Amino acid sequence: MSEFPPCPKCKSEYVYPSDGLLICPECFYEWNPEDEAAEAVEDGTFKVLDSNGNELKDGDTVVVIKDLPVKGAPKPVKAGTKVKNIRLVDSNDGHNIDCKIDGFGAMGLKSEFVKKA
Repeated sequence: MSEFPPCPKCKSEYVYPSDGLLICPECFYEWNPEDEAAEAVEDGTFKVLDSNGNELKDGDTVVVIKDLPVKGAPKPVKAGTKVKNIRLVDSNDGHNIDCKIDGFGAMGLKSEFVKKA
């Protein structure tokens, strides 16, 4: 059917090339077919690093390093807030940590704003 490999994220077979990249029209994921990161997403072995360059894993505890405004909340998440039992996700919007924060509930964080506790 197609001479291109299926999408590493959603396994769609409707992949097309554009400027040296392959693009999935269903999940809008773009990747270089020779890139190792695309293979890591496919294998589920992608790495998430904190602000200091330490590798994070599911279940880790992290500390927020700066005040983070929250849409719809009257106050920000304060620097120094400890977040326990994080879950790593591969997201297109850059929020690669899912967690629950006391007083705020479930939310996504960017790993560049946390450090490993």
